[in-house]
Amino acid sequence: MSFTTLKLVAAAALLSSVPLAGALSAQTFEPPSKSPLHQTANYTGFSNNTLNDKKVVHGKAFNRIIQVWTENTDFDSAASTPIFESLAEQGILFTNYHSVTHPSEPNYVASVGGDFFGMHDDNMYHIPSNISTVIDLLEDKQISWATYQENMPSDAYYGYTYTSANYGNTSAAPYSYYVRKHNPLMIYDSVSQDSKRAPRIRSFNDFANDVVNGTLPQWVFVTPNMVNDAHDTTIDFGAAFLEYWLLPLLTDPRVNDAETLILLTFDENETYTIQNTVFTLALGGAVPLKLRGTTDDTLYTHYSTLSTVQANWGLGSLGRQDTNATVSNVFSFVADKTGYKNVKVPTSQVPHFNLTAVASGALNSAAYTPFAAPDLRAKGAGGGPVSSHPGLDKPCTPKSLPAPVNLAAQNKTTPWQMSPRTTSGKSIIPCAGSACP
Repeated sequence: MSFTTLKLVAAAALLSSVPLAGALSAQTFEPPSKSPLHQTANYTGFSNNTLNDKKVVHGKAFNRIIQVWTENTDFDSAASTPIFESLAEQGILFTNYHSVTHPSEPNYVASVGGDFFGMHDDNMYHIPSNISTVIDLLEDKQISWATYQENMPSDAYYGYTYTSANYGNTSAAPYSYYVRKHNPLMIYDSVSQDSKRAPRIRSFNDFANDVVNGTLPQWVFVTPNMVNDAHDTTIDFGAAFLEYWLLPLLTDPRVNDAETLILLTFDENETYTIQNTVFTLALGGAVPLKLRGTTDDTLYTHYSTLSTVQANWGLGSLGRQDTNATVSNVFSFVADKTGYKNVKVPTSQVPHFNLTAVASGALNSAAYTPFAAPDLRAKGAGGGPVSSHPGLDKPCTPKSLPAPVNLAAQNKTTPWQMSPRTTSGKSIIPCAGSACP
């Protein structure tokens, strides 16, 4: 199906959809900088360093992937917004791509770690250092990486939020533009508490510096601030940001060359009572010309980004939902180049992705269980081994976990939840099984 046909369907569906929750629509988009590649004082601190990522590890379908995450929008709402319509003509629109749960934070956590470990809120957590992420898989093959967080005040800033001058309205009170819950690698101790890895949790001023210096890594995760990602505003506000930030980068070969895949997605939909389908586009030079302006109805989720990266570079896996073939199909144009066979999931069998507060896990105080080891025998899309950190309690499998404990009923939190006032990670416990508190 072409996107032109699809958008007519989406526009009709939007008229009968559940109304979106109220947003701060009174705000008007203001560019935070002269351009995406100019540093600005609106981001608190200027970048005084750059990465040293000159080596290129060639993939089968792309050499660089840039993920850009936006917030809380139903598929039909995005599909009927002009900037998204225009971008869809330049790439592949995934019409059956799903967020994995609600609310925001567990989706971010799942996208880099293969699970959300029972998390069902946006509180301040940390995940112990023996739990692997996509970073372990990338580094095993010497593939460079970084995440860029708009309005984060300094590299590897650990705080729950950061409030700075309101650059959109200088007469207004300071604004909390940055939130940790949208910064997934910061939540994993294996990254944020590693002195070599932590500096790769970077700001948008760092992004400008790295692009200009030709050191943009091969795996990139981008989070706009709380107004530019449409979280505190509207889809039209978020669209204005994309016009300012993304459109110029699409034509800049320092960012988007013939081997670059740019994935534009939403963390979750807005209406919890409908299936958690989110508008997701594959853009960039790596998208085959013949597929631009088309749609793909294969079932994908945020786990599919993990499996697609694994397939592209022949990586190992995390042994979690990234190896659950039903919910981790590889993007079709990448699967075609890597020989991976996707699972065809009938519409009637698509899982329900609107889970809230019902999945037990180490980050759920209402149904707490310790962290289980991954399935070390699992086979992922890349064919490599399952990542295993030192200190992992390998015999502690999901099948051997004790019954969930309701810590909330005892007025307790999980061992991995912290006060928002916490400024550094202190409690790093080298275990992942029944020995954990």
